[in-house]
Amino acid sequence: MTAPIAIYVHLPWCVRKCPYCDFNSHAAPGRIPEEAYVTALLADLDADLELAAERSVTSIFLGGGTPSLFDAPAIDALIRGIAARLPIAADAEITMEANPGTVEHGRFEAYAAAGINRVSLGAQSFDAGRLAILGRIHGPAEIGAAVTELQGAGIGNFNLDLMYALPGQTPETAVADLRAALALSPTHLSHYQLTLEPGTVFYSRPPALPDDDQAFEMQRKCASELATSGFSQYEVSAWARPGAQCRHNLNYWRFGDYLGIGAGAHGKVTVDGQVMRTEKPRLPREYMRRAAVQDVSVRTRVPAVDLPFEYMLNALRLNEGFTLGDFERATGLARRSIEPGLRALAARTLICESGGRWRPTELGFRFLNELQAGFLPPGDGASGPGELFTAPAQFGQKRDFRHIVSELP
Repeated sequence: MTAPIAIYVHLPWCVRKCPYCDFNSHAAPGRIPEEAYVTALLADLDADLELAAERSVTSIFLGGGTPSLFDAPAIDALIRGIAARLPIAADAEITMEANPGTVEHGRFEAYAAAGINRVSLGAQSFDAGRLAILGRIHGPAEIGAAVTELQGAGIGNFNLDLMYALPGQTPETAVADLRAALALSPTHLSHYQLTLEPGTVFYSRPPALPDDDQAFEMQRKCASELATSGFSQYEVSAWARPGAQCRHNLNYWRFGDYLGIGAGAHGKVTVDGQVMRTEKPRLPREYMRRAAVQDVSVRTRVPAVDLPFEYMLNALRLNEGFTLGDFERATGLARRSIEPGLRALAARTLICESGGRWRPTELGFRFLNELQAGFLPPGDGASGPGELFTAPAQFGQKRDFRHIVSELP
């Protein structure tokens, strides 16, 4: 049976660039070329269709940027265009990221009619002062208003992005932020620490942030609050109510295949037993120009020597861990290629095995970057692994070798 596939769609424009953001996002022009961009997305998909081989699509994730800047007819045309090219499973998860400050009254109803059945709202904080520091264009009240609208549209499955270790934040105010988020009854919560990423305004002009001990205390107290509220942590920064884990992101973390279309999007597919990465031009204008002639995709086969690290960079983020059989099926490599590394890391109490599954220990999750770096190819020593491998919630859309973000919501 042919394995299903996921699709990531990158919509690159924002009202303005947030000072902490290192995603491929661009300040929107006076008028976004919605029709031209959707045409480019579908031409991009046409160029990659051979990689999908008519596999069933089990999830679609519209990320950005700010996808909610696009009108519902454009989103409808996009989803219809995908469905005309590939079979979409009847129960497919179709997620759209939205900024509470860019959703007009009633628009979620039209998005739902277009096929959106899950929304990820970029709340980030419920404190007006900290939202201003973060460069967000919404206030706390707009988060609640957006939730009311999406629930009224019948979209009960939604995620809230929430950051902690913000400028001036204490463990008590971090918990207060979390309680405000939980009061809106999300099914999923992406809870991640603010990090200073190279190339951002905050990196060049860093604000004063809580120290490591304070950040860990925020993480600990918030984890307790989430568990008490009925959420289970299934990934480093992802918490969900029973049955509400993000299927699209789970596919990333389990090293599943996905097509990536849009400016700066990346994909990962397995063709004839070989893992291949795809990459698209980052600048929207260049992307649309090249998509028009279907010269938009750079394809690179991942060398076998890199596959253990690529796999572990994903799988070790999951609480469920992995089996050696999972590793063999996903990479095509024999388990002996990682067994010495597993034993060495187990001796350092960073990873453990139980019931045939390998999982990071509590210490391993605290020092996940070091654990992941243990699978780097020989001779590819990395200075400062914490800087290289730190990843926000929405995971999988910044690729280069030590390149993964994700996207990940």
